[in-house]
Amino acid sequence: MAGMAQIRIARRVLTECIAAMAFPILLLSILVAPVSAPVVAETDRSRARWCGVETMPLKPSDHSWAQWVVLRLRSRSMWRTDLPVFVTAVLLSALSLLAAFFGFIGAAALVFSPVFWLFGIAAQVGPFTPESVGETLLAMPAGIVLGAVTTTVLTGTSFLRDFLLRAFSRSRDPDLLAKLEELRTSRASLTAAFEFERQRIERDLHDGAQQELVAVVMRLGMLEATATAAAADQERIVRLARQAQAHAERALERLRDTVRDIHPRELSDLGLIAAVRELAARSPLRVELTSTGDDTQLSSPTATAVYFTVSEALTNISKHAGVGNARIDLRCATTDVHVRVHDDGVGGARIETGSGLAGLRERMRSVGGNLEILSPPGGGTLVVASAPSQPPW
Repeated sequence: MAGMAQIRIARRVLTECIAAMAFPILLLSILVAPVSAPVVAETDRSRARWCGVETMPLKPSDHSWAQWVVLRLRSRSMWRTDLPVFVTAVLLSALSLLAAFFGFIGAAALVFSPVFWLFGIAAQVGPFTPESVGETLLAMPAGIVLGAVTTTVLTGTSFLRDFLLRAFSRSRDPDLLAKLEELRTSRASLTAAFEFERQRIERDLHDGAQQELVAVVMRLGMLEATATAAAADQERIVRLARQAQAHAERALERLRDTVRDIHPRELSDLGLIAAVRELAARSPLRVELTSTGDDTQLSSPTATAVYFTVSEALTNISKHAGVGNARIDLRCATTDVHVRVHDDGVGGARIETGSGLAGLRERMRSVGGNLEILSPPGGGTLVVASAPSQPPW
């Protein structure tokens, strides 16, 4: 533990020395402060993490610095967080420059005073100028003390940076706090939705394919018993064989339906428009589908999120709307995709009342999109989903 503490102190002193050397660059960057502020603030967050402080990086790993700075300039957080951190960095770097320059150089001059005296040089540090060998020897411990004081000052400056960084990030960055809260809520919703989907798949397999396969096993057992007990009972053997075959075919069909619900093959092979068209054809509803645009630019996560939104909307209509028809409007563009699913049923649908819709909303948000439901009681239900062609991550 003591070794780790010493390493962190050494890192803090080193980073303050680097900040001191970078002070001229920081001073010049004031001329382009709105652009340089996000870079300096993100660098300071990296410095804090290297020194053992938990800070969250704001720059996505797949964004270049130029892209991220442009996005940051459009956010209010840049003015409320990055700019104060930038001003703090400039001021504290100036303090570190003064402390490191005069402290360490003065400490070195005092410690090596006897060496300088041998060469006929009296090392002057402030008002002190040695006039004898004895005074140079006395200056050595003073130099050690000055070096320790300088290290303490630089370490304290580093802790002050951390304090101000956390203060600005916590109290003056409502956008960041809102984003963190949104991420916590999204994680909880996704966890509930994934658990709901796991239970649905388990239920479908248990009540569907598993039951049919059990029936197949039983029929095959009866078939074997009949064949060994009475070779003449050909009619019963044929009937049992046909029943086993029918159960096996139903089990296979239910397995295909379950697999299709996990990820439809049409979506991977033919694209979103063809998959939605196939989905509408299989639906028990009379579906009016309008599709425009080109879906070849859609990423797989985006296409999958939109597909399951349409699937869940059609399922809810058939179960709860009390009508036999629905309308789908699917529009694909180079940059984004929009889909609207509408019915004239009883309405009253709410995202909060079901894990299915809540999970779909979080799924759309995970690809940078959104899901909205307009469903006044007695006025039908409109499900609107949109997302960029390529997720932001």
